[in-house]
Amino acid sequence: MTIATTERLVLRDWTESPEDLARIYDIYSREEVMRWLGGGAGRMTDPAQARERVDRWRERYGPYAGRWGIWAIAPRDADRVAGSVLLKPLPGRDGVTPTDDIEVGWHLHPDSQGHGYATEAARAVLAREFATGTPQVYAVVMAGNEPSMAVARRLGMTHLGVRTDWYGGAELETFVLRRPA
Repeated sequence: MTIATTERLVLRDWTESPEDLARIYDIYSREEVMRWLGGGAGRMTDPAQARERVDRWRERYGPYAGRWGIWAIAPRDADRVAGSVLLKPLPGRDGVTPTDDIEVGWHLHPDSQGHGYATEAARAVLAREFATGTPQVYAVVMAGNEPSMAVARRLGMTHLGVRTDWYGGAELETFVLRRPA
């Protein structure tokens, strides 16, 4: 299912197609990607884990009927997905229980970084979310992930400093964007 489109991108559900599964594995098995996602926890080591990941995403985000989830960023002029964009409730200090705080995020394959895809995809899902009345959305970034902090700034997000409100109390650089008036 397509959830949003932009001039250059189609944001859609990840599928169980061989191409999507191979790309998921290629993204989420890479140390250079996973080190910024919980310090590498959840890094794939077997291609079969890609199907499990899609199933887990469907189970976790299915009840939200497309409002929240993790979606493939598919450039219109490319034959492969660039990465993922996500919009979801942030997990609390226990690392599991969803809070009322909403997070936007992005995970791109290294070969797709530096093209503006993360910023463009995040703008699209932010616009959708703000249209529902959500007053603000957060981005949380591990210290040292300068490219992701730059995306947050390009989105117009305000840096709030380091916070420990979510993901089991991890210290995360926190950015917020408030719904336009």
